[in-house]
Amino acid sequence: MAEEDEGRRIQRLKAAVHYTVGLLCEEVAEEREMKFSKQAIAAVSEITFRQCETFTKDLELFARHGKRSTINVEDVKLASRRSRSLHAHISAYSEEVTSSNQERKKKKSAAAGKGQRRSDGDTAVTTTEDQDME
Repeated sequence: MAEEDEGRRIQRLKAAVHYTVGLLCEEVAEEREMKFSKQAIAAVSEITFRQCETFTKDLELFARHGKRSTINVEDVKLASRRSRSLHAHISAYSEEVTSSNQERKKKKSAAAGKGQRRSDGDTAVTTTEDQDME
């Protein structure tokens, strides 16, 4: 029973990949005024699915090697090392996300530092202020 469920799950994933690859091929075909055969789309879909399987296995092994149970960005960068353009894209995106998260934390910290005014005029003590008082 569990094997049947796993088989169905894999088939759904393959169908989703095939659908998405088909959409991407249509988009490229329109931009470049060309066509993709159904067989070409199926081949690209299969290659894409297999490559994703390889990436996920590699990511799991990288995390295990690092004695972690969580896959992190450094694992993803390591998995992408064979493709310079992919590695550059992932590295740039990672830096962008990190920078965005740091800015968000600064804004939260600044807002928490100011405190929130209560209706009775007293300033509410925030978690950040509690830690500063210790």
